[in-house]
Amino acid sequence: MILLDKPYVSKFLKETIVKYDFPALDTGNITEHGELSLISPEEIIKNFQNDSNSRLYTNSENSINWVVKNLGFTKLPEYINVFKNKVEFRKLIQKMYPNFFFREVGLKELDAIKLEELPMPFIIKPAVGFLSLGVHKVLNQEDWARVKQLIKDEFTEAQSLFPIEVVNASSFLIEEIIEGEEFAFDAYFDEVGEATLLGISKHLFSSDTDVSDRVYYTSKETIKQYLEPFTQFVQQLGKEANLKNFPVHVEVRVDKNGVLIPIEVNPMRFGGWCTTADLTYFAAKLNPYHCFLKNIKPDWKQVLEEMDDEIYSLVILDNSTGIPSKEIASFNYDALLGKFVQPLELRKVDYKMYSIFGMLYTKTPKNQFSEIEEILTSDLKEFVE
Repeated sequence: MILLDKPYVSKFLKETIVKYDFPALDTGNITEHGELSLISPEEIIKNFQNDSNSRLYTNSENSINWVVKNLGFTKLPEYINVFKNKVEFRKLIQKMYPNFFFREVGLKELDAIKLEELPMPFIIKPAVGFLSLGVHKVLNQEDWARVKQLIKDEFTEAQSLFPIEVVNASSFLIEEIIEGEEFAFDAYFDEVGEATLLGISKHLFSSDTDVSDRVYYTSKETIKQYLEPFTQFVQQLGKEANLKNFPVHVEVRVDKNGVLIPIEVNPMRFGGWCTTADLTYFAAKLNPYHCFLKNIKPDWKQVLEEMDDEIYSLVILDNSTGIPSKEIASFNYDALLGKFVQPLELRKVDYKMYSIFGMLYTKTPKNQFSEIEEILTSDLKEFVE
């Protein structure tokens, strides 16, 4: 079963629902009338009452409130809370990483924090957050003054866009910097708690201070290298939380010694806005939604043999122009597409509402990876009027 909610449902997810006749409920008025054959909330509730191994996927964490209100008799609210609340998540894995520094602070406590008690530099993020909102790296005392004001400004705007379950400014997590290359991967746990990986992507950054979500890419080489260690990690994670029949989107860093440290785990979904799961389909012709809901464990050896050697990227066109979105008259999508050898799909977004111009999927030969490096560092000003 699938819960559909704002802000975005991809064409691929809708096609998957139709192709496999998956029961779906629109909890956010995101689909057009008659577009999909939808079921009632009562049908989902009844399924869980009759079968404790029922599975539920949502494209958006906006649906969390619906799950908490209607499926409180299941394990789902418990699973959601331990991951959605980043402080609870750090507590969950404290035995796995006993020397990792973290501390919870309230929004009103930010001005009273004594920097000498914290590791410098450090990361601060909302205990409950989404889309890198309120996530900042603090390098020194001067930087801290700037970051505090940014956080206050960001959350004034964010609370008008997302439900309280998605963005909650009452609590923040301060934690030590996790060094290394960053990756995101999708996975699910079956009815006995066995973990299955459904795709891996690497998160690129333009600098040491960059915390944006501009570029993720995947390839045969990336998946082959990290499939085994990431599977081992997520299996251990699942045992700590006793997860069953549950999908997750995991973000980790791997340092130069190959040590993996998790950044966060997002519950009940794969990459937000139908991103990483769709990227996996573009690159590997593997449908993560279908795999989770039908309990399919991919034959990764065969999948990798059939993959080509190209690089498949997800480019998130966040507004990095420095110009308020409401003051931008238009975005030149055609000029943007002209910068890439093989664009696969462009998804336009209401940038005046979400401060994102859109999302672009591309296929790039290894010897032309410079096109990805260029968009990674672009402020996108050349495309706006």
